Amino acid sequence: MKPIWIVDDDQSIRFVLEKALLREQLPTRSFTNPKEVLAALDAEPCPPQVLVSDIRMSGGSGLQLLERVKARYPGLPVIIMTAFSDLDSAVSAFQGGAFEYLPKPFDLPKAVELIRRAVNESQREEVALETQDTTPEMLGQAPAMQDVFRAIGRLSQSNVTVLITGESGSGKELVARALHKHSPRASGPFVAINTAAIPKDLLESELFGHERGAFTGAQTMRRGRFEQADGGTLFLDEIGDMPFDLQTRLLRVLSDGHFYRVGGHSAVKTNARVIAATHQNLEQRVKEGVFREDLFHRLNVIRLRLPALRERQEDVSMLTRYFLQQSARQLGVEPKRISEPALQLLTAFEFPGNVRQLENICHWLTVMAPAQVIESKDLPPEVLQPLAGGVVPAPPITSIASVTSIAPPETPSSRPSLSVPGLPDAGESSDWQTGLGAEALTLLKAGRDDVWDVLTRKFETQLILAAMSQTRGRRIDAALRLGIGRNTITRKIQELGLE
Repeated sequence: MKPIWIVDDDQSIRFVLEKALLREQLPTRSFTNPKEVLAALDAEPCPPQVLVSDIRMSGGSGLQLLERVKARYPGLPVIIMTAFSDLDSAVSAFQGGAFEYLPKPFDLPKAVELIRRAVNESQREEVALETQDTTPEMLGQAPAMQDVFRAIGRLSQSNVTVLITGESGSGKELVARALHKHSPRASGPFVAINTAAIPKDLLESELFGHERGAFTGAQTMRRGRFEQADGGTLFLDEIGDMPFDLQTRLLRVLSDGHFYRVGGHSAVKTNARVIAATHQNLEQRVKEGVFREDLFHRLNVIRLRLPALRERQEDVSMLTRYFLQQSARQLGVEPKRISEPALQLLTAFEFPGNVRQLENICHWLTVMAPAQVIESKDLPPEVLQPLAGGVVPAPPITSIASVTSIAPPETPSSRPSLSVPGLPDAGESSDWQTGLGAEALTLLKAGRDDVWDVLTRKFETQLILAAMSQTRGRRIDAALRLGIGRNTITRKIQELGLE
């Protein structure tokens, strides 16, 4: 593990922090002024895990050091130590991208806890950056997304027509672009058109082009999307909304590769691979008589179903961090981080707008969240409203455990009786055990392969919250009551997002 760098001209501060971090098995390296730090950064290519710096030193300013370090390593957590008289400077530190400030004189266990939090954040950022570098095209660890990736791989040497189905905002165009990029046509053009977004009178000209004088305003000949995509891929989005009469022309092109421009008399040949997408049920559209059955079968050679975001909840964390990084780059600001409780609320959200909605929420948070670390209260109203409406219980402290549940919301009569404050009495024990077994069965039937981890997190959360309520928040006493070590309860509180 990379060391934690401590910068302070007070030898006693350095000594106390070094010894405390050593007991936590966290390596350290100390400096007396910012010049030494900058010299070390020049001499060594590897930055520290976390930088802890005083704000006023005889050899320079901690704020200037913060500015220099952040310019080199934007993702490095920097903790600024300050006296209460330097509170204005602490505000400036936050504006400069500091992870947190530590007021002097500080409580040593709290200081170590803060540094541990910064270490965890640093490690998460490193993983996120590695993921971003290695998988910039599409992100997803859920089994359903892995099936999509495997299908793209199998189709990589094929020119076959593909139909992509999935809800709006689930990323159908991304899949189409990936199919093109990994196909023999990758060097050719990728042309996309949303057939639902163009008026019927213009769509024919957009697809097939027109000759000069074909209609009022057609002053020059114009090539349509089929010609533009020659040698490459044409992506027809929302194909289910294409007007019925144009479906006939599309069927002819798919059959023999020939078409006529609007107002033209000479057949034009195209060699474009067609990938279509829709959020609608095309079989139902065929039954209703608004979509041609022969065109459906021509398009439905290979079908890829893209899962909704609520079906791949394990991807929300990765996507959130990726979109926050992306938004920060677009706006030219420091990337914001998100706390575990806020991330758990996002994961529990249904996302009717799918990945597109999550991306928009991350843009909103980048602009609107007041601090560098996004907390639960900073989330937009559409995420927090279900909590207020009773879809997910949200008492002040126990909501963290509640929102991690993957099972459907429970009724008061069926809810396990293990709650906080206080453990259940002997008469209630069978109820919560029955509830635990029922929730385990629900998750197993849903095909989950992380049931142990999900339920263990909930069980540990309730135990710790109950013990903390009995000891009025005293961690050491809570650890003794539970029969675990002080470091163990501190680590568990961090892992479970119970800060």
